[in-house]
Amino acid sequence: MAGDIPQFHLRQNLFVSARPLIIALWLSFLFLPFKGLKAALILFLFSSVILYSLRYVSGFGHILSRTARYLSKSVLPAALPSARLKVILHYSSAIILLAFPLIFRDYFIDVAILAGIYIILALGLNVVVGFTGLLNLGFVAFYAIGAYTYALLNTRLGLDFWTALPFSVGLTALAGFMLAIPALRLRGDYLAIVTLGFGEIVRLILNNWDRVTRGPNGISGIAPPEILTVSLGKLSYYYYLVLALVVLTVIVTRRVYSSRIGRAWVSIREDEIASSAMGINTTLYKLYAFAFGAFWAGLAGAVFAGKMQFVSPESFSFMESVLILCMVILGGLGSIAGVIIGSLILVLLPEVLREVQLYRMLALGAGLVILMIFRPQGLFGGKGVFIRN
Repeated sequence: MAGDIPQFHLRQNLFVSARPLIIALWLSFLFLPFKGLKAALILFLFSSVILYSLRYVSGFGHILSRTARYLSKSVLPAALPSARLKVILHYSSAIILLAFPLIFRDYFIDVAILAGIYIILALGLNVVVGFTGLLNLGFVAFYAIGAYTYALLNTRLGLDFWTALPFSVGLTALAGFMLAIPALRLRGDYLAIVTLGFGEIVRLILNNWDRVTRGPNGISGIAPPEILTVSLGKLSYYYYLVLALVVLTVIVTRRVYSSRIGRAWVSIREDEIASSAMGINTTLYKLYAFAFGAFWAGLAGAVFAGKMQFVSPESFSFMESVLILCMVILGGLGSIAGVIIGSLILVLLPEVLREVQLYRMLALGAGLVILMIFRPQGLFGGKGVFIRN
């Protein structure tokens, strides 16, 4: 037994030393079908050099962190108090966000609107997955219910956006509540399968109920929101609407997290048996989590329908649920700031890589795998993530 310990450590050290080489080999293997053997070999050599260089530079990380702590304690406080620095950063961010439509053209505004819708969706899923620890692979179903509810109320009954919005979010929250009832006793993979099945059921209903949803043809002619008879169909106007709703979502989710309900969610996530032993009604709080997360998905769905003025089942596929879940995991489970950053990355990165359209999903997938290897807790995750929010 004693002789096995050095051999175990030797194998572990060999694996750690060879890990950059394995990652470089994996990247070149993915690149091989697109550019051939020569280009894959060049990528392998280049990636190996870069990864080993980063490992060498990371050895000086303690020196850099010590220097940064020294500067933050001695230099920065004398020049600029941290509280004042936070105020300046907040006001600067607000000015940039408010002036965004005045600076950039319509294409960038359209991408920003899409990013805002996904931020609302990811924050809703973060309540279920990040705060409560319940894996949901059918979250896009609530997104679809919210979008189709507004589309049907607007095109069939003539209700405007603001009149139909309470029905959209209310029906979606009710759907989340109803889904949670049969799924309460399930955990982990079993819960994921049930939610996945729910998402597919909703998509198939939308695709086959021609008399109501018009099936694969979708619903067109949806009116955009209006404020005081002013239509928000223009992209710059719609940007400010989405921005206001994102701010509202962040504020409400933060406040709910800080409340007794939020603490109960986190307790269930950490240890459901201990939470039940401490007197927390885990069944009730799980119902709250599903309904509250679905509420924001319904809001995002109504906003999406008003922006696109058209909805169809193809917009609510299973891959949308995967994309939203990746946003939550990338940013860090339970981290509100991390979820926002993760949403921005996964919306903006494919647009940045549009010039190399053939490889952008390859690059995105490779980046996610590398992140899961080196930082599986996400960009802003880790121990104490809930306290920091």
